[in-house]
Amino acid sequence: MDERTLNANLIRRVNLGDTLTRTAWRLPHQEAVVEGERRLTYAELNAEVNRLANALAGRGYGRGDPILLVAGNCLEFLQTYYACAKLGAVCVPINLLWGPAEVAYVVEHCGARAAIVEPQFAPLLDGAALEVFQTPLDGLVAGAPDSEPVAYVEDRDPLSYLYTSGTTSAPKGVVGSHTAIYIESLTSACEVGYGPDWRLAVMMPLFHTAQLNGVVTAGILRGTTLVLLRGFEPGLLLETIERERISMFFCLPIMFRALLEHPDLPKRDLSSLRLAVYAMAPMPHGDLKRVIETLGCDVGLGFGQTEMSPLTTFFRPEHQLTHAGSVGTQMINVQTAIMDGQGNLLPPGESGEIVYRGPHAMESYLHDEEATAAAFAHGWFHSGDVGRFDEDGVLWFEDRTKDVIKTGGENVASIEVERALYDGEPRILECVVIGLPDERWGEAITAVVTPRPGETLTEDDVIEAAKRSLPGFKAPKRVIFVDELPRTSTGKVQKNVLREQYAGERVSR
Repeated sequence: MDERTLNANLIRRVNLGDTLTRTAWRLPHQEAVVEGERRLTYAELNAEVNRLANALAGRGYGRGDPILLVAGNCLEFLQTYYACAKLGAVCVPINLLWGPAEVAYVVEHCGARAAIVEPQFAPLLDGAALEVFQTPLDGLVAGAPDSEPVAYVEDRDPLSYLYTSGTTSAPKGVVGSHTAIYIESLTSACEVGYGPDWRLAVMMPLFHTAQLNGVVTAGILRGTTLVLLRGFEPGLLLETIERERISMFFCLPIMFRALLEHPDLPKRDLSSLRLAVYAMAPMPHGDLKRVIETLGCDVGLGFGQTEMSPLTTFFRPEHQLTHAGSVGTQMINVQTAIMDGQGNLLPPGESGEIVYRGPHAMESYLHDEEATAAAFAHGWFHSGDVGRFDEDGVLWFEDRTKDVIKTGGENVASIEVERALYDGEPRILECVVIGLPDERWGEAITAVVTPRPGETLTEDDVIEAAKRSLPGFKAPKRVIFVDELPRTSTGKVQKNVLREQYAGERVSR
């Protein structure tokens, strides 16, 4: 490659790694990362990223090389992600709840040559033919310069392969480009309003796009301070908000409930909070009102999916109570529509598949042309979600296509029944609704319920709660009580696991 072409690329390229470079150039002394006792400015974080990038380049890794990242929420995770970006290597974060067999599949499928791993997760790589670098990375980066690595990277080159959970089939590798994640980061930063004076608590797993690309990359672009936590523990989060003067955090609705009920809540100074964000599940209306009243900050919801890098709509603080239960309005850089099965766009009020256009969209599913073609049919990205727009331009998510229950000749959205149960029965701690095979109904609407500690619930209590706001055919035909629900690594309830577990259950009415 001639020098003129390389120089032009370095000037004009769209590369996520350059967002860190430019923030460090602009705000070198701004605190970038807090992890326990470790505190780095943006200049220091950028230098550590550059050392790793140059060390990897010295070992022959570069543009297009997949590098596994097996780590929790730690400095080395960010260091690796941004080092890969600057080199043009492809970062492949691993779900830490997977086993060695799933990791081995990913290694073979993406053709990874190397891995950066925290020692406690090294057993996940047993038998893998990889060059493995364990954290801390002092030995690997020793002697490597902290100058900016010089690497040619095209805008649409892959930045990451994010593998879906693979709950019903082999995991799909979502190919996210620099363009998609760079622009999604700009979108998030603009919509949320991050600034250098914001301090973000990072406790959801970084290997998941919601925390990584929905929050962290936008924060780094704007120069926020990231306070890394290994996971959610309500007492620790409350203490961290007070000590570190946290401006914003993101978690699941069930986690908000744990915060509200924690005995330390009244003792902590939460006045620094500006925004609390939830995602991946609906917030019961009663909990939503309590969160707004108790935390004293704005509350919002981010909606999207891995294939959209991930954010597509934002349920804004001013709409939380006026349009409770929706997933918000369209974000800049994403065009959202509703489509029928023949590829026709539908008007407000009509339900269909939620589809998208915009630069956030993935490049492809890795090595899966058939799935990619289906996802991009009719010139839109197909989400697999069912929803509708109302006359106010607000999007209402109705269900995942696979979770719509076909009962007695009618289609019933499981999420609609769940909302009715939360609103109608305060003794319910958590519930999900699934369809189970049934000779009479085709699929019988079944509620799987965890009661609040110390509360007693009967099947009739739950069914009657649904009937207070729903027609009878949408009410559960069966209620199953459990102590806890199966979850993914990000806290989503695994409805497919429940369907398999209770497929043989008989319906009583």
